[in-house]
Amino acid sequence: MLSAEWNCQHVDTDDIIVKKAGCSIGDFIREKGEPAFRELEFEALEEALKSEGVVATGGGIVTFEKSRAALKGAPTVWLDTHDNQITPRLGGTDRPLLDNNPGQILKLMREARAPFYEEVSRARVDASGTLEDVKNQIRIVAGSWA
Repeated sequence: MLSAEWNCQHVDTDDIIVKKAGCSIGDFIREKGEPAFRELEFEALEEALKSEGVVATGGGIVTFEKSRAALKGAPTVWLDTHDNQITPRLGGTDRPLLDNNPGQILKLMREARAPFYEEVSRARVDASGTLEDVKNQIRIVAGSWA
């Protein structure tokens, strides 16, 4: 992990959400709906950004205006990949927003979210390669911010 290499904390907003909600993200969305989830996700983002470490978020975080505003104030990297790689990476995960036709829904989500990612990101990294390739790309862009 880059956080270990950079000697800083790694915080995942999904972990914060699960702790706050007391249930899985999938169960929370099914019970309370996506708008309530996005509000909780924003609260988790605010908490995570206080860590001054590497923060991992879910891909839909950019759909919530308050989250986008918070991300604009942080050095944000858009980890982009091809549609045909996203579905296998999510295989076996509980994703209520993808219950029907995940491939088509992911394609539509990517198209709708792309302008938001562009709005908040300082850099766009091709995440379709190996983990080491992605880490190297992040090192390069992060090094340019120093």
